[in-house]
Amino acid sequence: MEITWFGISCFRLKGREGVVLMDPPEKASGLSIGKQQNIDLVTISHAHPGHGNREAAPGATILDSPGEFEVSSILVGGIRTCHDNKRGEERGKNVAFTVELEGIRVCHLGDIGHIPTADEVEELGQIHVLLVPVGGGTTVDGAQAAAIVALLEPRAVIPMHYRLQGGREDLAPIDRFLKEMGATNIQPQPKVNYSRSSLPAEPHVEVLEPRF
Repeated sequence: MEITWFGISCFRLKGREGVVLMDPPEKASGLSIGKQQNIDLVTISHAHPGHGNREAAPGATILDSPGEFEVSSILVGGIRTCHDNKRGEERGKNVAFTVELEGIRVCHLGDIGHIPTADEVEELGQIHVLLVPVGGGTTVDGAQAAAIVALLEPRAVIPMHYRLQGGREDLAPIDRFLKEMGATNIQPQPKVNYSRSSLPAEPHVEVLEPRF
């Protein structure tokens, strides 16, 4: 399975079963990914310009709500979480999606604003690859993201939603998260490929270069 990061919280997952685009941004967000072709499924964690472009992949199935789904042999689960730590009273709700491709379960936490409860951890189930926001502001920060990693125990972790050079000032850079994780000498990669046999034994942080 191949994972590519477009920036903010937008990822493309490619597997034998199909291709998934997660949280595509609208042009109004300042990040344009253009029209993506040959996408089977789009997941949207919440309705926001940085995450909810419903026109990004013509012809694709769009999922933006909790539940269990199967799209083109791709198994998908969505659970309701919150965009803040006050049960959604400040910034509303969020959907954390799990997608299974080639036997690998990927969890995209969207703009989660809190550490998941025990019930939410159980509902998410086994996670092989975790896509987690780390920049704070409207989401969890680096320390909270590291705590989420400890709870979910993924095999691989890819941070998202943090400040890039010349990027959003309301987000913190990735440094705090890497320090909390004890991750050093990380070299960003343009994409990453995983198979069940190649997944690391312990949580490993992989930093991707944004493709925009």
